Amino acid sequence: MANHLEQRRHLDSLFLLDAAASLLFGAVALLTPHGILLKLVGGSSYNHDAHEALRLYGCLRIAMGWITFNIRSVDDGRFRRSVCESLCFCYLLQALAVLRAQFTDRRNTINWIAVVLLSAMGLSYGRFRFGRGGSMIKVYELPQSDKTIR
Repeated sequence: MANHLEQRRHLDSLFLLDAAASLLFGAVALLTPHGILLKLVGGSSYNHDAHEALRLYGCLRIAMGWITFNIRSVDDGRFRRSVCESLCFCYLLQALAVLRAQFTDRRNTINWIAVVLLSAMGLSYGRFRFGRGGSMIKVYELPQSDKTIR
């Protein structure tokens, strides 16, 4: 039981880290004025469509941050396991998309940073879902009487 409790705490910490990073990135992407991000990634001309797409992605990251922040208090093991699986694949697919952009579009350091961070998040969720004991519901849920995690 102690090992399951420790794994649950690690998963809740991962959810909290993901939530904080998502909320921060989403807010920056949503609120950054035109052209500032372009200078950060080394672009030479402003693209309004790309800027608006980044803002929409920022809205999505804010929503994901809110979801992952609040999922820490959910005790349904099957639901938490499904979320880990979904986030694992989501982050790994994002990493592949950015990697493809690195080799087919404008190359820059930001892409490599994004590939590393997205891969790390995907692999972290994958460790919980597909790693040792990842199929056991006990890893994801606690008995109803234990409220110390919240």
